[in-house]
Amino acid sequence: MTLPTRQVGPFTVSAIGLGCMNLNHAYGTPPSAEDGARLLNRALDLGCSFLDTAALYGMGASERLIGGSVMHRRAEFTLASKCVLDMVEGKRTLDGSPAAIAHTLDGALQRLGTDHIDLYYLHRLDHNVPAEDSVGALVRAKEAGKIGALGLSEMSAATIRRAHAVHPITAVQSEYSPWVRNPEVAVLDTCRELGIALVAFSPVARGFLAGAVTTGDYATNDIRAAMPRFVEPNLSHNLKLAERFNAIAARIGCTPAQLSLGWVLSRGDHVVPIPGTGNIQHLEENLATMDVHIDARALAEVDAIFAPGAIAGGRYSAAMQAQIDTELLPEEIAT
Repeated sequence: MTLPTRQVGPFTVSAIGLGCMNLNHAYGTPPSAEDGARLLNRALDLGCSFLDTAALYGMGASERLIGGSVMHRRAEFTLASKCVLDMVEGKRTLDGSPAAIAHTLDGALQRLGTDHIDLYYLHRLDHNVPAEDSVGALVRAKEAGKIGALGLSEMSAATIRRAHAVHPITAVQSEYSPWVRNPEVAVLDTCRELGIALVAFSPVARGFLAGAVTTGDYATNDIRAAMPRFVEPNLSHNLKLAERFNAIAARIGCTPAQLSLGWVLSRGDHVVPIPGTGNIQHLEENLATMDVHIDARALAEVDAIFAPGAIAGGRYSAAMQAQIDTELLPEEIAT
């Protein structure tokens, strides 16, 4: 099967990709390896040709899952992974030094069972290492044939420009959905200006705009339990916004997840959402967004629901926010 495509630098990818974090990491008990393999192969069967993973996800388990499940279909997809964030001796680390990047990349290649990753991101900015040094490590990896293109994740417009001056950046990954609008401060336009793809992770708001969150009762190891807008007293307020959002989806005949993905796709031809899921039915629903027509009225109504200041709570805890370089919204600065 085929899906409409968009460009991520030299790569022609399905307009909706697949984020692979959910398969091993972050949202409670992940699916079994067998179910994860079935989902990955189903994604390729449906024409999803952009798989995104990272060394951090499941302490390398996500990369190993891809390596053992779909690398025999390597010609069917563009492969992206990330460094800087990693697990070392069981502990999460943030290290943008060239030595750490080289070490993480070599481990990723081994776990994936390949000698080449199409798109390799700096997962976060290490404020202790000049961005130019971290990008330089990726340039050397490209020259060695280990990666094909360079990416950045959760970085500001200023950092993007610094990195782009060292070597052209192919993609910038950032959280982007109707209720996370930080890229609109500067990153969205900067990417458009420089010819960089914006790869939108969590485009259905970590399940919030897909009907997956109705209470604050989260499973063990679910990272949403530590995110202010997902817990009380903020959650009840935000669920009222979700009710209004869901009503729009019902009126136009699509699911909430499809409305959220359609909204993200509408933000520019250089935007590629990568929703994650461990459920094949949800995967099929997400990719079917390409068959849904969302009119200008519905998009405007979504904007009105999530107008500046409408959402209660920040998207990250203070500790997590300290690792994010992307610009804050005016209401986040005020608090």
